[in-house]
Amino acid sequence: MPTFQSNPIRPSPLARTIKRHPLLFGVPFCLIIVGASFGLQTLTQTRYDLQDQKVKQISNEQALGLDRAKKKIDIREEYFKLSAVSDQDWEPKRIARPKGLPEWGVPPTEPTQSKGDKA
Repeated sequence: MPTFQSNPIRPSPLARTIKRHPLLFGVPFCLIIVGASFGLQTLTQTRYDLQDQKVKQISNEQALGLDRAKKKIDIREEYFKLSAVSDQDWEPKRIARPKGLPEWGVPPTEPTQSKGDKA
């Protein structure tokens, strides 16, 4: 029990009604909260749909302008550009391999003798 009890001399009729039937206050409150969430959902969805339309909306004139901005590719021009490159005028030359190393780089199969081993 609380230290100070609240016993008014004349309680208001609203206080008496809520004390007797607490659902008269709780149910409408919950309905308002749930209804507001559904209402805000539609408003928020509308907002995002409008933003999406602004991003996706492009006129025919702008679409044609985008096509004109592309650079045309001429195959002959690209061929001459590649043929003018002089950095790659080289020929592969074979270097001499060390003695004892076979043609394809496989190490010799016989063991080599060191100077300390004279057997």
